[in-house]
Amino acid sequence: MNDSVTSDEPSTWRVKIIDYLSLERNVSIAAAAVFILGLGEELWKKFVPKYLEALGASMPIIGLYGTAEDLLDAIYQYPGGWLADHLGRRLAFLTFVAVATGGYLVFLFSPSWPFLFVGLAFVMAWQSMASPAIFAVIGDALPRERRAMGFTLQSILKRVPIVIAPLAGGALIVWLGVVKGVHVALLITLVLALLTMLLLSKVDVRVNALHTTGIADVWRSLHSGLKRLLVSDVIIRTCEGMTGVITILYVTNVQHFSVARYGTLVAIQMVTSILVYIPAGKIADRVGRKPFVIATFLSFALFPLAVIAGSSFGMLVLAFIVGGLREIGEPARKAMIVDFAQENLRARSVGLYYLVRSLSITPAAAVGGLLWSITPQVPFIVAGIIGLIGTFVFAATVEEKYAS
Repeated sequence: MNDSVTSDEPSTWRVKIIDYLSLERNVSIAAAAVFILGLGEELWKKFVPKYLEALGASMPIIGLYGTAEDLLDAIYQYPGGWLADHLGRRLAFLTFVAVATGGYLVFLFSPSWPFLFVGLAFVMAWQSMASPAIFAVIGDALPRERRAMGFTLQSILKRVPIVIAPLAGGALIVWLGVVKGVHVALLITLVLALLTMLLLSKVDVRVNALHTTGIADVWRSLHSGLKRLLVSDVIIRTCEGMTGVITILYVTNVQHFSVARYGTLVAIQMVTSILVYIPAGKIADRVGRKPFVIATFLSFALFPLAVIAGSSFGMLVLAFIVGGLREIGEPARKAMIVDFAQENLRARSVGLYYLVRSLSITPAAAVGGLLWSITPQVPFIVAGIIGLIGTFVFAATVEEKYAS
C-alpha cells in the first residue's frame, strides 16, 4: 500500500505543476519552439551591426538595416495572422520556420552587406509572422481564466535566450573573429531550426477560419474594448520608443558608466521581468487583467524618468528594476488581446493589432533623437509624460468588465 502511494506522488506533483503553469500540450510546444529558435537567433542578432561593418557597410547603412527590421516587424504581423488562420497553426508555423531558415542561409553565405537586407526579409518570418500564431495557439488551447499564465510561460522562454545566448555568441566572436564567429552561430541556428520544425510538427489545433474576411472586415470585427486598449498601447509604446535606442547613450555618455555596467543593468532588468512573470500571471488570471496592465503602463512611464534621476549606479539599478517591472502586466495584456478577438479571426485580429501599433510608433525613435539635441534629458521627460497619459487613457477607457 505504501509503495503504491509513493509511486503516485511524482505523478501527482507533475499534474499540479502542469496545471499551475497552464502547460497545455500545444502551448508547451509553441513556447519550447520560441525558446529553441530564440536560443539560435540570439547567438548572432546583437552582433549583426558588426557583421554588416565587416562586410563593408557604412554607419548610415547599418542604421538603415535597423529601420528595415522595424518596418518588416510591423508589416509582417497581419500576413502572419492571415496565414495562421488560413493554413492552420501547424502548417503556418512550419512555413515561418522554413522561410526563416532560408534567411539564415542567405546570412551565412552573404559575400557583401546588401545580401543581408535580402536575408532579413526571410529571417523576420519567424520573429514577426509567427507572433500572431503563437497568440492564437494560447487562445485556442486555454480557457480565458488560464491565458495570462500561458503567456507567462511563453514570455519567460522568449527572454531566457536573450540573457544567455549573446554571451556565447560574443565568446565565439572573440575566439574566431566577427565573420567566422557569426557563421558558426548561424550554423548552430540552422540545426536548431530543424529541431524546431520537428517539434512544431506535433502542434495539433483545429481552426475554423472564415476564409473570405478581408482586413477591413477584421478591423470592424475588433471589440471596442480592444480598440481602446490599442489606443493606450500605442501611446505607451511611443513612450518606450522615444528612449529605447538612446538609453544606452544616456547611461554611457551622459552618466559616464561603462558599457559593461550598462550590460549589468540590462541583465538586472531582464531577471526582474522573469521573476515577476509567474506570480503576476497567476494572480491576473484570478483577480482580473486591468490592475496588472495599469501597473505595466505606469512602469513604462516611470522608467525614463527614473533613468535620468539615477545619479549613482545604485539608483540606476533601481531604475532598471522599474524597467523590469514593465513586464508585470504583459501576460495580462496579451491575454486581453486574445480574449477580445473573435475565435475564427483570432490570429488575424492579433496580427492587425500589432500592425497598427508598430506602424503608429515608427516615428517615436526619430522624435526622441531630435529632442536629444535640445538636451539629453528632454526625450526622457517627454516620454515619461506621454507614458502617464497612456496609463490614464487605459484606466479611464477600458472597462473592468472587459479586462477581467
